[in-house]
Amino acid sequence: MDETCVNVKRLEENEEQCTDEDKTDQDKAEEQLISSNERSQKPWQQSRSRIRECVLYVKKVLVSFARMEWYCYALLGIITALMSFFMDMTVAKLLNAHQWLYGCLKGHHLLQFLCWTLYPACLCALSTSFAHSICPFSAGSGVPEARAILLGMDMPDYLSLSNLFAKLFGLICTLASGSTVFLGKVGPFVHLSIMVGAFMSRLHVSCRGGKKRAAKGEMLVVASAVGVASCFGAPVSGVLFSIEVMGTHYSVRDYCPCFFAAACGAITFRLLSVCSRDQETIQALFKTSFSSDLPYQPFEIFIFALLGLFCSILSCIYLFCHRWALRFVKTNKPISRLLATEKAVYSAIVAFLLACFTFYHSAGHFIASKLTMKQLLTSLLDGTSWYTVSQNASALSEPQKTFWQAWNPPGKSYFQTLGFFITAKVGLLVVACTLPLPAGYFMPVFVYGAVVGRLVGEGTAYLLSDGISSAKTLINPGGYALAGAAAFSGAVTHTLSPALLALEMTGQCSHAVPALVATLVSNAVARAKHRPSFYDGISLIKQLPHLPSLIRACPKLASVQIKQFVIPAGVVLERTETLTSLQHILNDSTDNELPVVDSHDSPILLGTINKSQLQENLQQHRNEGLCKQLEDVCSIQPVQLHLTPESTVKQAHCIMSVTGEQRLFLTESGRLCGVITWKEMKKIIEEMAKEV
Repeated sequence: MDETCVNVKRLEENEEQCTDEDKTDQDKAEEQLISSNERSQKPWQQSRSRIRECVLYVKKVLVSFARMEWYCYALLGIITALMSFFMDMTVAKLLNAHQWLYGCLKGHHLLQFLCWTLYPACLCALSTSFAHSICPFSAGSGVPEARAILLGMDMPDYLSLSNLFAKLFGLICTLASGSTVFLGKVGPFVHLSIMVGAFMSRLHVSCRGGKKRAAKGEMLVVASAVGVASCFGAPVSGVLFSIEVMGTHYSVRDYCPCFFAAACGAITFRLLSVCSRDQETIQALFKTSFSSDLPYQPFEIFIFALLGLFCSILSCIYLFCHRWALRFVKTNKPISRLLATEKAVYSAIVAFLLACFTFYHSAGHFIASKLTMKQLLTSLLDGTSWYTVSQNASALSEPQKTFWQAWNPPGKSYFQTLGFFITAKVGLLVVACTLPLPAGYFMPVFVYGAVVGRLVGEGTAYLLSDGISSAKTLINPGGYALAGAAAFSGAVTHTLSPALLALEMTGQCSHAVPALVATLVSNAVARAKHRPSFYDGISLIKQLPHLPSLIRACPKLASVQIKQFVIPAGVVLERTETLTSLQHILNDSTDNELPVVDSHDSPILLGTINKSQLQENLQQHRNEGLCKQLEDVCSIQPVQLHLTPESTVKQAHCIMSVTGEQRLFLTESGRLCGVITWKEMKKIIEEMAKEV
């Protein structure tokens, strides 16, 4: 019996050993399988580790020279300039292809008509369908939405990567439509730059290994300046644009980063033009050769002021027609139904109608429709008077001769073409603004203002064709075109940056005073009676939560007090709170900062305490007795910013936008009355947008 028992035990032990060995074998097999999977998922581990070490070393060297955000600013300018240059190059090739095909069909009016109309119609339909199929938020300028984002509104779809690619491709197709559609690239490109800035902000955060407060807002403000600088190679006006248009509450800490990134973008853009042999050296985009000895007479300042007044009147007419057209498209049932279901069809129909009107053998020869937008601006900024050219037109060089024939067709005068351009382009541009595709609207109004200035300049040159005074100084119509472009675009956008942009684009500083005078006069009239600007009008039509636009449309909103929107402060601590009560309060509270008052009967606000810091201090003092009070455990931080019942929504919004505060306390005679949160502030602005 004993031997059998021993044998049974041995058998059991052997079985257990076998099972243990099987388990170990299974475990080893699983470990080998896991390790093999890891190796298959991450091949070339040695190479990866070496690359990682090299990247960390490079990062260490770079950080030793400057902080990481400055490299992000420089990279932002370079990437944006590369996008701008290759976009211009692609658009130029597509426009040249269209002109070549149109020229090959010379003598066949029907085929030329089909080429002139179907080419932009197909491109506009492609732009619309591609943009809306990839990202429905890519249509339009993007500047009004970007302004709302910079003020802290949550609109993540407008900064997505899909929106970037959709807007980039759609904008190329829109610009390739040419002067038929007559749309630009500044607004969408600023939006593209801001999307790149959002990506660079995330890259900066990942490089630092943590989040940095307000880094995203700073990067987006910098990106808005880079967008303009990379379009025209104009860094100073780009920064001024970001201050005037994008940053309603501008922070001084963004000033140097804006200039640095804008300079990187402008230099890269101009160097790429030299490398591609578009220019011989780094120079202005639209180089002019005005005389600097006596560019204008003193009495001409009054003519420039009258030009600014004329541009402001035209801008009010244009803005009224633009807002009316947007409301009509939105409220008209057949058009709104077509836009809701078949946006590409609507774009094709509108582009086809615009092309029919601008066809050279219809009304196109009255508005120089064969010239591209760049050629239009180059011809208008020419310093030679067309009255002088008309005396000896046969001696002109080839580019000037082409421009002269475009503005002075057979049987017509250049005064008639300029006047018809001013009359017709208002309606054409208003209709083109209703297209649901990525498009900019700044450059068209800039060219339109140049036409207005050229008309005034040519009229003055015709009246004073014998020269001025004893020196026989001739009038320079190109200077009037420069001032008119700055004045009209400044009146439309309610900004002064177009005056500086016109000088940087042309490299012409001799007409700085006339351009500024005309822009100031046009802005003074355009801003009268709280008229909304172009971007304000779009924000109002789209009901975007942009408080400055709402205040311009309804000035009464500026005096709305904050006390009617205040909510209770939630958990409030007394100065004499004990550790026991503090532990219960911390378990129930979700706020990161807790207000501290003298007592609940006399809620004099003493300051705030950080919740995490208070929890750490409680852990340190948990063994010292539960009768200790709050003021013995943690220091109370005084409140630097707080509101009163008389504070307005505008003041609260300004403080929160600049400082990044998520919550502000409301006090009356030192007593805590409640709080206003950023979340509640956004709801207030959204409700105001719906009401206005």
